[in-house]
Amino acid sequence: MTVTIRRAVPADAEFLVALTAHEDIDPFLAAGRDRSLEATVDAIARSAAMPDEFGVFVIEVDGRPSGTVRFEIANRRSRIADLSGLAVHPEARGHGVADSAARLLQRHLIDDLRFHRLQLEVYAFNERALAHAERVGYIREGIRRQAYRQADGWVDGILFGLVADER
Repeated sequence: MTVTIRRAVPADAEFLVALTAHEDIDPFLAAGRDRSLEATVDAIARSAAMPDEFGVFVIEVDGRPSGTVRFEIANRRSRIADLSGLAVHPEARGHGVADSAARLLQRHLIDDLRFHRLQLEVYAFNERALAHAERVGYIREGIRRQAYRQADGWVDGILFGLVADER
């Protein structure tokens, strides 16, 4: 099994919309992000136009689209990137796809784009994502207490960071 990541292209938009709307994925992604087809096409165009500052990536397993992840520059001067939207289709889970893709993205952002720090936030109820973040080298740095409204109340956000020389 070969896992690769590549920048999304317009032809990927429908796959990305369907993936992020999947019932096993949607509840774990940021509720505030517009995941419509129009917004996805716009994000893909922005990724192509601003590759050093924003990226929408497709995760492929043996050449087949199987997931997505994205980044956005958070601080230009200090070279900090926010990572978000990691999603692997349920059919591709259980084989280390997310871990492999995360490490590929880390290498790209740190080695190619020269970011110093990568950071992300995970809903506290997302045990799979919490374990994943720690497996791929992120350090738990803090908690945003009751930061996000969910259907049944408030949920914490768990903050993670990875500094280039810790990888």
